[in-house]
Amino acid sequence: NQNSDDKILVQGIIDLYYINKNDELILLDYKTDFANNENELIDKYNVQLEIYKRALFLAVPMMIQNGITNMVGLVDNVMVGKLGTESMTAVSIVGQLIFVFNLAIFGGISGPGIYGAQYYGQRNEEGFRHTFRIKLWICLACVIIGTLIFMTSGETLISMYLHGESAQMDAALTMHLGKEYMTIMLFTLLPFSITQVYASSLRETGYSVKPMIAGILSVIVDIVFNYLLIFGKFGMPRLEVKGAAIATLLARIVECVIVVAWAHYERRTHSFLIGIYRTMRIPKEISIMMIKKGLPIFFNEFLWAGGLAALTQCYSTKGLEIIAGLTISNVICNLLNVVFVALGSAVGILSGQTLGAGKFEKAKENAFHLMWFTCFVCVGLTVILIAFSGIFPKVYDTTEQVRGYGQKFIVITALFFPIQGLLNSLYFTLRSGGKTVITFLFDSVFSWVVTVPVAAVLCLTTPLSVFVIYAIVQSLDLIKVAIGYGLIRKGIWISTIVD
Repeated sequence: NQNSDDKILVQGIIDLYYINKNDELILLDYKTDFANNENELIDKYNVQLEIYKRALFLAVPMMIQNGITNMVGLVDNVMVGKLGTESMTAVSIVGQLIFVFNLAIFGGISGPGIYGAQYYGQRNEEGFRHTFRIKLWICLACVIIGTLIFMTSGETLISMYLHGESAQMDAALTMHLGKEYMTIMLFTLLPFSITQVYASSLRETGYSVKPMIAGILSVIVDIVFNYLLIFGKFGMPRLEVKGAAIATLLARIVECVIVVAWAHYERRTHSFLIGIYRTMRIPKEISIMMIKKGLPIFFNEFLWAGGLAALTQCYSTKGLEIIAGLTISNVICNLLNVVFVALGSAVGILSGQTLGAGKFEKAKENAFHLMWFTCFVCVGLTVILIAFSGIFPKVYDTTEQVRGYGQKFIVITALFFPIQGLLNSLYFTLRSGGKTVITFLFDSVFSWVVTVPVAAVLCLTTPLSVFVIYAIVQSLDLIKVAIGYGLIRKGIWISTIVD
């Protein structure tokens, strides 16, 4: 009873002893135990509150920055949506393909990022420089390979999403507009990649405000030039879909220049940047170590994004309008899912720093607090999304059928937001301890072995509505939650991977 957290029970025991024994010494002992227990509870509460504050301090700027990045896509989509369903669908399809590249970049720099967080926890500055340099090499390779693939196979990739015929949509026009948009978007790959190298490194040291401010300015640029170039305002040419791509390119360049210039201007604060380009060589053993640990993350992000693209392709077999409805849903849902994605990243950074400092029990305790905190926040996001599900589709200049599809997809996605938040926390916690092979199996392998085949079979062989299929596919993530939660409880992720 001395260890009980139930104040009523403890007080009841005190009262019983006082009544039955009338022994003031025993009463005094129990009051002392109760007071100690109360102080312990208060200390525990304060510790939890502190970890929530640290997580939000890291996550909120990331939410804003990632939200702004997604806002660029939303602005493109909404403004292009004023041009018609074909333009909106073309931009959406190309955006889905570019998203695969973006996640490849994210996966490529995440492997070194695990070491970066732990090196920073140890105050090992030279080790942190090595992680920065290898990120640059990885991103350069991704840009070259990605550009070649899009240049040589872009038309084939776009055509995979154009199935069936519709009196309300022109598939050939959609293909033409998609190719125009992709050609210009290829020039955004390099500035986007450089921004991610700097922004991720700054976040690993606890600084996430500068990338956020750069993101805010970039979205202003994107909104202004979208309006000018898509519709030809104030003497600018009316470029429609091409204008949207040019505006995005300008926004990416502005964001990159601000992040890089600002970081180097304050290099005394970010001391790892001092002498960062004196050499681009990385010790062989460190390169092998980071690549070996990072490859599973890279392939995981790449294959997971590819899995999402494959799922969209499966849904597209149900009709041309389905992609347009999914586009409306994805735009608003992606704008809000940055909350649990950023919280997941904060969980990974905080866990990595705590593990690097050798505080294993604290890392485990914090992981559970943050996991349920993220899930609780996502319940609020579900309410917001459902509330706006009937309003947001109306901003698009498309058919009532497509708007109705969009609303249904939004509601289904919103209902599974708490599950997605929990999954993100589980994933980043496992990854913070270097268990990248487990996360690879947990995430992308599951997608390709379970999720994509189930979606393909249901779409191609059953008469089920696409919305029923979509809900079934979303519910499969419950299996991952059960597996991930078990792994976290066992503590197999708790380890230090840097010397």
